[in-house]
Amino acid sequence: MPTIEEIRAQEVWNNCAVRAVTSGVMGGGLGLMMGLFLGALDNPITHDTMTARQQFVFTAKQMGQRSWNSCKTFAVMGLVFSAAECIVEKARAKHDTVNTAIAGCVTGGSMSARGGPKAACIGCAGFAIFSVLIEKFFDRHT
Repeated sequence: MPTIEEIRAQEVWNNCAVRAVTSGVMGGGLGLMMGLFLGALDNPITHDTMTARQQFVFTAKQMGQRSWNSCKTFAVMGLVFSAAECIVEKARAKHDTVNTAIAGCVTGGSMSARGGPKAACIGCAGFAIFSVLIEKFFDRHT
């Protein structure tokens, strides 16, 4: 039998806004780490003409820019996906892979919408397929 604290914690976690913000923050943290790692791997072409200090400053700036961009992208991706999945799950009153596909479509379509309708459709399909494959790989739903 769950305690009152466990029930309250579950009720808080069932709130779509809490889920979305938590996923956004965690996605931002992941993006920040990935940006730091990938930014450190960038090699500027002008390394031969730069001093060690200039190389360090350039690399640090590149890492910072890449980290911030990745942080924003992954934060938005996590927030949109989690919010869409939670809203669809509550609307359908089911917890299955269809929710994941719809959330993936919403996320991919909204993140690629700046490229026009064709890009939004491709983003929708691609992210939905990717989301379902990841869902099947981790086998979250039975």
